Amino acid sequence: MWKFPEHYDVIVVGAGHAGCEAAHAAARMGARTLLLTMSLDTVAKMSCNPAIGGTAKGHIVREIDALGGIMGKVADETGIQFRMLNASKGPAVRSPRAQADKFAYQMAMKHRLEQVPNLFLKQGTIEAILVEDGRFVGVATLEGIAYYGTTAVVSSGTFMRGMVHIGETQYEGGRAGDKPSVGLSKCLEELGFNLGRLKTGTPPRVNKRSIDFSKTEAQPGDEGVRFSYDEPDRPGLPQVPCHITYTSIATKEIILENLHRSPMYSGKIRGRGPRYCPSIEDKVVRFADKERHQIFLEPEGLGTEEIYVNGISSSLPFDVQFKMIRTLAGLENAEIMRPAYAIEYDYVKSGQLSCALETKLIEGLFLAGQINGTTGYEEAAGQGIIAGINAALKAAGKPSFTLKRSEAYIGVMIDELTTRELDEPYRMFTSRAEHRLLLRQDNADLRLREYGYSLGMIDQARYEKLMAKKSAIEQGLADLNKKYVSIDGKSISLMQLLCRPETSYSQLLESVRDFGPDINTQIEMCAKFAGYIKRQEVEASKLEKADAIQIPPNFNFADVKGLSNEAREKLNRFSPTSVGQASRISGVSPADISILMVALESRKRSS
Repeated sequence: MWKFPEHYDVIVVGAGHAGCEAAHAAARMGARTLLLTMSLDTVAKMSCNPAIGGTAKGHIVREIDALGGIMGKVADETGIQFRMLNASKGPAVRSPRAQADKFAYQMAMKHRLEQVPNLFLKQGTIEAILVEDGRFVGVATLEGIAYYGTTAVVSSGTFMRGMVHIGETQYEGGRAGDKPSVGLSKCLEELGFNLGRLKTGTPPRVNKRSIDFSKTEAQPGDEGVRFSYDEPDRPGLPQVPCHITYTSIATKEIILENLHRSPMYSGKIRGRGPRYCPSIEDKVVRFADKERHQIFLEPEGLGTEEIYVNGISSSLPFDVQFKMIRTLAGLENAEIMRPAYAIEYDYVKSGQLSCALETKLIEGLFLAGQINGTTGYEEAAGQGIIAGINAALKAAGKPSFTLKRSEAYIGVMIDELTTRELDEPYRMFTSRAEHRLLLRQDNADLRLREYGYSLGMIDQARYEKLMAKKSAIEQGLADLNKKYVSIDGKSISLMQLLCRPETSYSQLLESVRDFGPDINTQIEMCAKFAGYIKRQEVEASKLEKADAIQIPPNFNFADVKGLSNEAREKLNRFSPTSVGQASRISGVSPADISILMVALESRKRSS
């Protein structure tokens, strides 16, 4: 094994969506960073749907951008359709989504990374993680090269002992067309990590020329939807529509007749799949009363005729897929270019990570993405940026960085990944956040950009722009409280008038300053939802008080008398660092928390 002559502060393993954000973050913070991937031709490859954002996922992308990440910028640069989901609903659940040009996204992300100072991209397949005295020191590759570093972020996606399933056919693969990573799983097990199996899937891709779009519903995009706060006027790609169609009774019959040939139902797949993104065979079984299911026909890019058939993910045999796809309206003559498939892969079970995403077993080793049991590009990227930040901080001998549940969806996600047992791939939803009115997609910069600046991810010019925006919002709200109008003989402030559902800030522009659409929206949100926001801020402060009560490192929960057996087992396994974190572990009751508080107070007094 040849030792590479240069030493790195951070080594990132895997260049999927988690790895790209981790490597970018670490390098931006000044850490000498190596990004290692099995193939430089698949950096940021969109293995499933070439889309970024969606319900709650769009919030995460905007949070990544607010911190100084790049997913939102690349999505804006390569998006071919933008939409604001739930636009007719409340502001807490509105989420941006972009259909991206699959190949343009990959190349744009790779090119951006290649230009980042302190970041070095290399091709190599990881076979082993090198550890000395319980601390990460380097990685060994299949190519016979050992790279040494201070910290590492492993973001292996679905590659760890990946197994592709298409009906009765199974073969090893990290995804269709790519080899799996076998040595990494074995290495992690030998180091003492507890691994499990999960499953995800993808639908078929069909040739656009074989679709009769006259039998489908066109779905145009929305104007003015973007992810990044930094490049709002950057010219993008030409925009195209998506289309909607539906399954039929014939679709259902074909699936039910061949259910025994699905590896999900024959027992060949052991891993659990995502409950909220089920395969079409799972939909037919679970929702037996439904006669049809909605399907979205989404272009994979401007330079290809491939159409992603969203909503019909499957692991049925190809001959069944061939019949099934032709029962959809408009797809009677559809030509399948790539079959649907399911993939099983290894992940690291819950309870083995700190909230900084550092492993508890190996100091300096961080994990991000699907290796932690999540599903989705956005969830992976959200973990990636936090893991990259903390790996760089660790290498520099600085304290770790974490986000609270009340500060970001990323904070909610990592809190749940580190305190809850996963029995299926984790996906983010707005319903997971108890303070979601505080965590809107439109205010991510106001919530998180100052963190990005303090970490070195955001430059001075962007920070000053943020401060000017905050000042303008304060001025706008002050103006609303100062100015009065007469309504039905009563004098009321413009603030009171704006609180009425039928009044918008744009209707008051003759009496107030026009700060531009972005700031005007923030002023309106603050005014209309002031009472609700204040209530959630009070609730969040209570949560933060519990999180502020620290549990000492290596605290022995087995010595705490009165805890239930389940609570004792769970607390020892997850090793929470605060009372608030302990209270969110399933199986730990309020009574257990009261007993724990007494024990902590007793320890404090005796010391």
